[in-house]
Amino acid sequence: MLELYSRDLGGAGNPPLVVLHGLLGSSRNWLSAGKALAEHWHVLALDLRNHGKSPHGDSMTYEDLVQDVLAWMDRQGWERADFVGHSMGGKVAMCIAIRHPERIKRLVVVDIAPKSYRSAGSRAEFAAMHEIKLPELKSRTEAELKMESRVPDWAMRKFLTTNLERIESGGWRWAINLTGITAALPELEENPLAADETFTGPTLFVLGGKSRYVLEHDHAGIRGHFPKVEIRQISESGHNPHMQNRDEFAELISDWAGSLG
Repeated sequence: MLELYSRDLGGAGNPPLVVLHGLLGSSRNWLSAGKALAEHWHVLALDLRNHGKSPHGDSMTYEDLVQDVLAWMDRQGWERADFVGHSMGGKVAMCIAIRHPERIKRLVVVDIAPKSYRSAGSRAEFAAMHEIKLPELKSRTEAELKMESRVPDWAMRKFLTTNLERIESGGWRWAINLTGITAALPELEENPLAADETFTGPTLFVLGGKSRYVLEHDHAGIRGHFPKVEIRQISESGHNPHMQNRDEFAELISDWAGSLG
């Protein structure tokens, strides 16, 4: 287990809420949405292993990710918390809910389904990142330009380069463990849940209406694993409703939790 970095986004004294980011993301992606959610929760966003400011490790299975989070909860003295997990972080949160249900009160999964995601696009993105010659790199803008042929989407290039950070010599390095995450990608893309695994606690899936990550035919699989689920859509959002439609996203989750009493 690795000792994860966490970012306190406010709301001390409120019920605890753990936020788990997506692949190649970090707790920094949740600064704005986390502060909105802090009206009702004490929000702590984690950097999962090999991401952000958390330590790097050669192994990166879903079980590794789960055990890191549970160990972090133990250090906080949190026996139980609400969880919000986005994309890969949503898969981690699903695993915790199903295999350690005593640790989760309410589960929110953001724009991901319990299914396999084998994507040529993500492989191209990782290839583009590996092709950057860090000793020669002058700026993030230069890195974005070098990725353009493999990653045509401007917003995705901008997102990928948020993982570049300056070093003391003035050069650049990847803050993430790019090699470790790349090696783990085949497992991270798979569905980590067995067919018969279920979580019977309150669950909300928040989908982006303009995203293709969760399709109509995926709803049956979601309901099979999470029989008490509500599936809601933010129509004008893509894959990142916590950033693209922050206020609607925070209001949706707060209203849903409030309706449960």
